[in-house]
Amino acid sequence: MSKALEGVRILDLGHVQAAPTATQLLAWMGAEVIKVEMPGRGDITRGQLRDVKGADSLYFTMLNSNKRSITINLKAAGGKKILEELVRRCDVVVENFGPGVLDRQGFTWARFQELNPRIIYASIKGFGPGRYADFKAYENVAQCMGGASSTTGWEDGPPTVTGAQIGDSGTGVHLVAGILAALFQREKTGKGQRVQVAMTDAVLNLCRVKMRDQQRLAHGPLLEYPSKEFGDTVPRAGNASGGGQPGSALRCAPGGPNDYVYVIIQPPSWEPLMKIIGRPELITDPDFATPEARLPRIPECFSIIEHWTLTKTKFEVMAALNEADVPCGPILSMKDIYEDKELYERGYLVELDHPTRGRYVQVGMPIQLSDSPPDIQRSPLLGEHTEEVLGWLGYDAGGIKALHDEGAV
Repeated sequence: MSKALEGVRILDLGHVQAAPTATQLLAWMGAEVIKVEMPGRGDITRGQLRDVKGADSLYFTMLNSNKRSITINLKAAGGKKILEELVRRCDVVVENFGPGVLDRQGFTWARFQELNPRIIYASIKGFGPGRYADFKAYENVAQCMGGASSTTGWEDGPPTVTGAQIGDSGTGVHLVAGILAALFQREKTGKGQRVQVAMTDAVLNLCRVKMRDQQRLAHGPLLEYPSKEFGDTVPRAGNASGGGQPGSALRCAPGGPNDYVYVIIQPPSWEPLMKIIGRPELITDPDFATPEARLPRIPECFSIIEHWTLTKTKFEVMAALNEADVPCGPILSMKDIYEDKELYERGYLVELDHPTRGRYVQVGMPIQLSDSPPDIQRSPLLGEHTEEVLGWLGYDAGGIKALHDEGAV
């Protein structure tokens, strides 16, 4: 079976997380991804948070599946020539270097266009055009400056970053959308184009409901928030759902740190919910019978429900409430997820063999294509495909040896 992006060749100059997220998704869609790394060291994440001595870290392996690795020294003349040859033969260049790094090495957008007018040059930077354009950013910086941190956490606590990597991996997913659009447009125009995504812009895009609430504040307090007082900016919402339907994480038995279930109270679910928890009198009680009556009593509503959830495990609560179509979900720890056999059965968690670290678990393809199922493969060793790629570019054994002698690869 052919793959959706079969025949598309990606030159991956990315490192760490944001760009590798994008190129890994493209590889799972069938694109050929050639990852360029520094000789000797490679992507810095190969050695970060290493748990197996002498082996690539899980940080690297989980972001670089299905790629081929070639080492190139861009400070050597031979290395620059190799990169130019790759640009001529690839469809997309992806990078997330600091501002100006590639430009200073002579690889500007104009130069890429000279080498290949059909090339799509896709970049991730911390910030878009403006006063911060030359600043560096990292995951948590992007969360803080994109609006996520100021609206996450508890009202009486500090701004909080989320465990979801919305700054890095979230931006990588945005970049994939831009690359696919550019490839589609190229089919009509024959021309490549520049694709750029700023990490802070991607985070703000994921926080658009908070921008919605900032504007709603002009017309009065946001009653679905737990805040007692409101200033002139969107407050931290704790575990409030943010979608207009009250929600909260409620304690369950046996009382461990992740023994919680998140329950949402929708108007149609109030009656069956009250029957399930043994409080049918609240169905008609004027203080609780309508959404408008419940709104100022939301904490009390959830306290009432929690008296019941404390007698059940989070999975028992989920089973009981789903019988009545009450939206809910247990708080799953990473251990819960890691040990979920169903995720392995449907191919979203995949066990892979690696030549130096042994078996490890890879999160699979989150986007399902009916005619292009992913084939999840391990990440490459540093420079594993250097000679293979050089041979494809036309270098013979003597030429490859000369490049090694020069330190170009």
